[in-house]
Amino acid sequence: MQITETVNGAPFAATLADSAASSRLAEMLADGPLTVGLDDYAGFEKVGDLGFTLPAENERITTAPGDIVLYQGDQIVCFYGENAWSYTRLARVDDLAGWEEALGPGAVELTLALP
Repeated sequence: MQITETVNGAPFAATLADSAASSRLAEMLADGPLTVGLDDYAGFEKVGDLGFTLPAENERITTAPGDIVLYQGDQIVCFYGENAWSYTRLARVDDLAGWEEALGPGAVELTLALP
């Protein structure tokens, strides 16, 4: 299933992962878009509090730019670099053109929506 991720006004198509967390997120997006503020963390990711919990199915993975994951059940993480940690996969950006530039330095606004 496809979703649209808009970062500071720049839209990106993404494909949802096959996970209970992604399925629940898609159900929530059927009711309307979700906007989350993201802050830079460690120079390779942006992290934001969802304000609710999704079902976690954590596994140790190595992320890559464009990976969108769930951390600790209630935080969304957008990667523009790489990291190895225990996450639940949520989605993957389909085309990374402009992704790192959109995330840019400092805080950003992420809006998730169904197309």
